[in-house]
Amino acid sequence: MLALRLTRAARPAVQLRRLLVAAASAGTGLLLLSSLGHALAHPEAADAAALRLAWCAAPLAATVYLALAVARTDPGTRPRPGLSAVGLGPARLMAVSALTTALSCSLGSLLALLVFLHLRGDLTGLPFDGAAAGLLAAGLPLPVPAAATLLTVLPVTATAAVAVALRPRDPRPPVRVPRRFGRFGAAGGSAGKETFGAYGRFGTRLPQAPGDGRTDAPGDRRTAKTALLETEGYPPAPENAPEPPAPGTDADSPAGLPWGVALVTAGLAAQAYAGRSAPVPVLTVLLGWLLTGTGLVLAGPGLTHLCGRLLQAGRPGALRLLAGRGLMAEAARIGRPLGVVCAVASAGCALTALSGGPAPAFGPLSALGALVVGGATLATLLTAAVEARQYRAGHTAALLRLGARPALLRGAAALRAAVLPALFGPLVLAIAALSALPLSR
Repeated sequence: MLALRLTRAARPAVQLRRLLVAAASAGTGLLLLSSLGHALAHPEAADAAALRLAWCAAPLAATVYLALAVARTDPGTRPRPGLSAVGLGPARLMAVSALTTALSCSLGSLLALLVFLHLRGDLTGLPFDGAAAGLLAAGLPLPVPAAATLLTVLPVTATAAVAVALRPRDPRPPVRVPRRFGRFGAAGGSAGKETFGAYGRFGTRLPQAPGDGRTDAPGDRRTAKTALLETEGYPPAPENAPEPPAPGTDADSPAGLPWGVALVTAGLAAQAYAGRSAPVPVLTVLLGWLLTGTGLVLAGPGLTHLCGRLLQAGRPGALRLLAGRGLMAEAARIGRPLGVVCAVASAGCALTALSGGPAPAFGPLSALGALVVGGATLATLLTAAVEARQYRAGHTAALLRLGARPALLRGAAALRAAVLPALFGPLVLAIAALSALPLSR
């Protein structure tokens, strides 16, 4: 009931994002049911039916990724002060997010079932003069358990992904205390070896209480030194404090760029090897595309961070400095969806180049699959941009209070939006050309 109330009381932008999830779920469900219809119409071609079902993994993954991004940007299920007092803690809000995702995906699956039954002629007769009768096995009985199983795959997967991603986490990292061993493997022992003269050094042996002649345990020596230093007015650094980064380095720089470049190179090499064989091995081509796409996804945050650093090269003014720092701060949040969009775009460009044109390459189901994958990944990127804007709202308000002009902030946002296609656009075209070149010979 709470999830229904939050869903009904949400803003129009939030409702639009949920409707996008439902639309993507409907398209994916229709593709899954069409693979079932092909298997019913051609029982002798089990391999082709299995291949059609395997191709549905791409729209399924894109839809789950979109549902996860929408659940993260839902303002109704964001932890706020005072909600835990009325029983809405982090675990309850995570359950509400998962239930809202399940409702959106279930609505899309139900819509896909209605469209599938309508195209088969099970509701009001065959539409479009029976054009879809051969694709959807019209006239044959539909196995209800198989259809129900296919339609529940997406809601269950998306709900589980949202529940795992938004599960409550302890903000304090666990303190790992190394286990110490004494002589002959006995537990306990001193924290470290004492050097020569450490026993008589000032502050190493202090009594635990006034009048007590016993000394502190070896593990309490740092506490005694810390108390003495604080008494003298010298606040010491914490024991487990991280070391400051070296000058000229960035502590928040993503670390996936080298792995991404390596995977892209390996994928292009696999496709070049497949192009040398007379019968082109399909598995090798698919493996090459998978490696290339994974490499682009891993390299997305690093390339976004690199764009931010390039914007600040030379002597940047306030506009370039704000835009570059914004990209560097948002590299981990928008870089991964941007890498997914680049992977999908490069694969689409390569397929179009191999087919010789967009018309003969796509049938109705292929066009639906491309629309679901492309639309879901683009919607995920826009949703990630909305999430980055939400997290940047506090900094924007602080800059406005300090006297920054709104035109300057709008210019920085426009510059961030313009520099990313300038880098990723040629990269996508180059990777697509290199992927299609060995296979087009």
